[in-house]
Amino acid sequence: MTRLVRRQGWVAGLLVLFVVLFVITRLIQPGYGSGDFGSLVRAVLPYAFAVAAQTIVVIAGGIDLSVGAMMALTSVTAASMMDGASEEYALFVVPFVLTMGLVLGAVNGMLIVVTRVPDIVVTLATLFVLQGAALLVLGAPGGAVAEWLRATIVGTVSIPGLPGISAWIPKALVLLVVCLCIIWIPLKRSKLGLSIYAIGSSELAAFRSGVPVARTRIIAYALSGLFAAMGGLALTMSTGIGAPIPGPYLLASVAAVVLGGVALGGGKGGLLGPIVAVFVLRLVRTDLTLLAIDPNVTAIIEGAIMVAVVMFGAFITMRSRPS
Repeated sequence: MTRLVRRQGWVAGLLVLFVVLFVITRLIQPGYGSGDFGSLVRAVLPYAFAVAAQTIVVIAGGIDLSVGAMMALTSVTAASMMDGASEEYALFVVPFVLTMGLVLGAVNGMLIVVTRVPDIVVTLATLFVLQGAALLVLGAPGGAVAEWLRATIVGTVSIPGLPGISAWIPKALVLLVVCLCIIWIPLKRSKLGLSIYAIGSSELAAFRSGVPVARTRIIAYALSGLFAAMGGLALTMSTGIGAPIPGPYLLASVAAVVLGGVALGGGKGGLLGPIVAVFVLRLVRTDLTLLAIDPNVTAIIEGAIMVAVVMFGAFITMRSRPS
């Protein structure tokens, strides 16, 4: 238990912070209930997938600036394909869009590996390419989404005999947990997962240990594209339309990765911390909105919180190093 607390202490601290913020939210607005929590989870859903996409790349020692643009492109692609189509057609659209994200992510990885241009430059370039492609697909927000697909994130899960608990388990939360667990848990326990952590810790050491660095990096970016496509679908499912203009998902994903305890240098961290962190950030924004704080001041407060947490994390890391 001591080892678990030591290993997951940062995540535990974030969970405590989330609970404290939730209590503060209830004090600010006593009527804040299960329905409001469900709305929070639906709002967090696209951000959470963007954070997952960024986390895998950062653990591998890189960064992906095209996450938001990739979400926009997959969102408008899904919305335009489902516009006017039958409900059953969405069964084809979903895997197509997910495959599209996987391929686009792999292209990012291959460009980085083949050209040896820094990932921040390559993904900045693909950001503009994908953003332009999204505007070509839909020049303005529009399209549609299948009703059964939208229904998968609206409402709560029904547990017979436990209506009180059921009201606090949104379908969107269940969908998020299932999607992340299906990919992340097998990945982290696999040889590929170890290779991703290895190249993030030290690419040279990983290469000397026999890790296929180039292939591992390409797969890491491909998985990032897959999560970004999930985020694009989640955005379309939440709003009912496609959004060609990338939202604040890139900055939010980087902020949540940092707050979630993932080392920006790579090789350290996990997915749970950043996911909890994105819930914390969105709840902070909710509280500031309920308090009628100016949006510009809200941005300043969020930035100050991130700086404070990063500095605290650096202090703890320095204290834990052997002298």
